[in-house]
Amino acid sequence: MRLAKLAVASVSPTVGAVASNVSRLVTVAREMAAADVTIGAFPEQVIGGYPPEDLVHWRGFLDGQRRELERFAAETADTPAVFVLGLAVSVGAQLFNSAAVVHRGRVLGLVPKEKLPTYNVFYEGRTFSRGGPGLTLDAGGIPLGDYLFRFDFGDVAVEVCEDAWSPDGPMRRRCYSGAEIVVNVSSSPYRMGIDSTRREMLATRAADNQAVLIYANAVGGQDGLIYDGGGYVFQNGRLVLDAPRFVDGWWSSIVDLDRTRRLRMENTTWRSDCEAFRLQRETVPTVTVTEGTSNRSALTYPAPEGGSFFLPASTGPARDPRDCALDDLFEALAIGVKSYYEKTGAFRSLGIALSGGRDSMLTLLVAWRAAQIIKGGAIIAAFYMPSRHSQDDTRNAAHVLAAELGVSLQTVSIDDATDREVAATREMLGGQALTENTRQNVQARLRGQRMWNWANSSGALFLQTGDMSEKAVGYTTIGGDLEGALSVIANVPKTVVIALLERLGVRFGFKGIAATLETDPGPELADAQVAENELMPFPVLDACLQLYAGEKMSPHEVAAALKTLFGDVPPERIDKWASRFTTLFSQSIYKWVQSPLSLHVGSLDLDRERALQMPVVQKNEWQRE
Repeated sequence: MRLAKLAVASVSPTVGAVASNVSRLVTVAREMAAADVTIGAFPEQVIGGYPPEDLVHWRGFLDGQRRELERFAAETADTPAVFVLGLAVSVGAQLFNSAAVVHRGRVLGLVPKEKLPTYNVFYEGRTFSRGGPGLTLDAGGIPLGDYLFRFDFGDVAVEVCEDAWSPDGPMRRRCYSGAEIVVNVSSSPYRMGIDSTRREMLATRAADNQAVLIYANAVGGQDGLIYDGGGYVFQNGRLVLDAPRFVDGWWSSIVDLDRTRRLRMENTTWRSDCEAFRLQRETVPTVTVTEGTSNRSALTYPAPEGGSFFLPASTGPARDPRDCALDDLFEALAIGVKSYYEKTGAFRSLGIALSGGRDSMLTLLVAWRAAQIIKGGAIIAAFYMPSRHSQDDTRNAAHVLAAELGVSLQTVSIDDATDREVAATREMLGGQALTENTRQNVQARLRGQRMWNWANSSGALFLQTGDMSEKAVGYTTIGGDLEGALSVIANVPKTVVIALLERLGVRFGFKGIAATLETDPGPELADAQVAENELMPFPVLDACLQLYAGEKMSPHEVAAALKTLFGDVPPERIDKWASRFTTLFSQSIYKWVQSPLSLHVGSLDLDRERALQMPVVQKNEWQRE
């Protein structure tokens, strides 16, 4: 047996906090070494934080990461474990997103990322250079390039995040060159459903390359991105370690590397492919390390999960995948608020304008969960600002849920202020009456202004409560309900808002949730105002959003797809809905580009700086069939 103890760490770095980040890494590294860990893996760019965006152009930022990498090496010099951690490195005019291999006080080498994502929320191709086969550079006395590392327990390859997402990544040539263990350092953001996709993809890579794959991921939030943490160890495709998600910490498992070698010898397909590679291409060079690693004599052979070599372990009652996805979403949103609150260091409490409607109620629940996991807790203040159009049922729902959560709810009417503002605006118009939209928007703007005034004086994080669906079609008010310092559910479609509230109602039994779900959704800026009557049914609206903005269909294609999805609706009505949506979407971009920073939780996000980059000024002439 050739046993090795492999560990993954999920930590939450802050961009630029190089000293604090590394102090945390040193603490974890020492814990790993004390537990006889052979290899400890940390996330991508964990020293400087990820994504650093254009901060990498500051020489001091890069120098600070290099300085702290050397401190990490020095402060772990008395430990025999091997550590792999990520940072940004410069060589001349080139910048590399790299993984550093550290052992007994020395940085043995730096391996740069090869697959640079420049899509969706990623912009790495804008700032970083790619690694590749045969690359060998001198990074201030440290070799940077395409290398393997040979230790007394076996040969190790390292790579960075996206390198594993392509079957044509560096893992293949490095395994054919002799690597038995591949360490992938990652900062892979959360989005709904990503955990199963990620697990299956990594299992496939480990199986294809007949290797042990160690995967470490970041946890926590950075700006609007949320990292769900977790980590894996796969041995030749078999899951050995599945670390918890949404938790800061480290976890380990023991593998027998002789098993990997034996499976390679038995797998004739892998052997023949390896032979062909070695005959046609040069193998990856190896850095040989002579110093010994962690004591492995006390390691014991890993018992099969469940106690049987022949049967899978029992997992107990199966959970509904929909419930799991909604529970993960709730936790991800809370972590996003928590990280923004803690890492900025600018706030002393959380504040919400609570209407009793679905969006603000879900935002309050996310804030409640965030307050539970914020270090030292956080006070939540909610304000109910009714007008003459506010309904008794939403008022009751707001008060009931606030009481159930232990959140203070203060009522401050806006009627008098609305009358004064309407009169002042009419005077500016020379006596002309305001349009109905303007009269409604006056109310929303008054609420937004009051929340800002309160937040400025109280030092609170003002949470914006709008959802993705209404944002997409401009069913929002600039200076009103679009206001806030952080948009919590701005990338959560309305149907998902409702589903999540239903799930939380089951989980927690709050009567306020049930009361909210019994109301007709609407902004209450006019009497008996129902959002679906003014727009379209929410399932149709969300289908339009996905088909047009997500699948990039033309209006004609959207209508055709809707007729399949909603076959009981008259075709002419569907045609009108599709046309109305695409028109409203294009005309509303100028609104949503002015909205606050938002949390990213899906593959489709309305954030011009991060995901869906749409021209603000555009015409729809190309949409004609």
